[in-house]
Amino acid sequence: MPSYNLASLLEDSATRYPERIALVLGDTRLTYAQVDAAANQVANLLVSRGIVPGDKVALSCPNLPYFTIVYYGILKAGAAVVPLNVLLKSREVAYHLEDSDAKALFAFEGTPELAIGKEAFEGFNQVEGCDNFFVITADPTAASPLEGATTFAQGVAQQPPTFSSVQTDEDDTAVILYTSGTTGQPKGAELRHRNMRDNALAGADLFGADADRPDTYLCVLPLFHSFGQSVIQNCAFAFGGTVVMLPRFEPAPALGLMLKEGVTFFAGVPTMYWGLLGALDDTVDVATLAKNLRVAAAGGSALPVEVHHEFEKRFGVTILEGYGLSETSPVASFSPFGGKPRVGSIGVPIPGVEMKLLEPGTWDEVEWTPDAIGEIAIKGHNIMKGYYQRPEATEEAISPDGWFRSGDLGKRDEDGWYYIVDRAKEMIIRGGFNVYPREIEEVLLTHPAISLAAVIGVPHESHGEEIKAVVILKPGATATPEEIVAWAKDTMAAYKYPRIVEIVAALPMTATGKILKRELS
Repeated sequence: MPSYNLASLLEDSATRYPERIALVLGDTRLTYAQVDAAANQVANLLVSRGIVPGDKVALSCPNLPYFTIVYYGILKAGAAVVPLNVLLKSREVAYHLEDSDAKALFAFEGTPELAIGKEAFEGFNQVEGCDNFFVITADPTAASPLEGATTFAQGVAQQPPTFSSVQTDEDDTAVILYTSGTTGQPKGAELRHRNMRDNALAGADLFGADADRPDTYLCVLPLFHSFGQSVIQNCAFAFGGTVVMLPRFEPAPALGLMLKEGVTFFAGVPTMYWGLLGALDDTVDVATLAKNLRVAAAGGSALPVEVHHEFEKRFGVTILEGYGLSETSPVASFSPFGGKPRVGSIGVPIPGVEMKLLEPGTWDEVEWTPDAIGEIAIKGHNIMKGYYQRPEATEEAISPDGWFRSGDLGKRDEDGWYYIVDRAKEMIIRGGFNVYPREIEEVLLTHPAISLAAVIGVPHESHGEEIKAVVILKPGATATPEEIVAWAKDTMAAYKYPRIVEIVAALPMTATGKILKRELS
């Protein structure tokens, strides 16, 4: 019987192109055969520790070969991958482990800029039922830096490099990606094997991906995010491509790798394109970069028109803009490959996917006119199974006939191209990361001096938006904005905490006591 296991993307390429280079990190080059064998060792390790099909296994690791190896190893064992943002603090790690019912955790122990294994270990220790912690050490020969944890190298040392992958159904859960609405705690979007597989295979239509002419992908998008997983890692492996990893995006090193490795495929959020253009100088061989580059893809937030035009001018490649969410695996629409894009548009629905505009707050379709604005709804092979163990939230997000409401407002032109008008009212997008005000506000309210808080996004030149908190102090309490920022930095992930704090005596409110955020700036 055919297996719908997402790990078949790796296995098929390892069978067809065993000696092709699959992963590159610095001087390390791993073939498809080597990656597949290492993933088999991970699968054997998990089975030896009692992991069974359907279990959840968390993974906290930056863009290193370990991420890909463990990712596919978890899938081979029939378990679901729960990727964690490497910037999460221990409290946040514990929440994700507990909410997902994770039975094991792999976490990288490296420099604070990459990932902090100690934070993950502390979170792991707070959760019952998560019984296996594997610390991935920067030095494979090193002893465990955390008491009670097994190193990745120790765990796989005696495991065989062969494994018969678990046969999974296409509707079984492959990945749980944590996202959040504008209210409540982060929710786990359950993505099926077919959701993720079909999104990766869509690369043939979206980007002209072809195993006979494999691309070299620069991986700067974090792999714990759906954009990096589907458009870079899984798409590359589906078509026998090479993934060149950069653990932390910095414009100059990124340009250097693009030249050194002959990168043909680049995907990033708008701030990355902004950074690349800013790093160009007389020492950069732009002509060779442009000659090599075949595809440039953007998503995560709106791409400034100036950046779009300047990149095309310097690199000779038109940036293809797309749109999607974690709940849509993530790609829902893209500017057609090989055609002339419409600057400012997120393109058209990808093959097998439909989109329409709804009257906000209803399932009624908007009567179309060129200026009609509605909430974007999506239907197709990319829609998640639902929010893990949240039937009410799932029912609110997905209609009985399979339409998913995005929470984003958009419009559609006469040719079916879509345009984002505004994001969900409360959500902030900082450097491509979604930040949800209520979660930040609830954490701020745990500060001993804060009585009330409102979090908003304010324009920022490079990040798109910056996070600002407007707070009221408790009677008699004292605190400075700088002290609150420092406290928040220690309490929340780096992409979440507010860099700007304003202390006020009162917040504007409606008669019912709702804060009027539109009056804050």
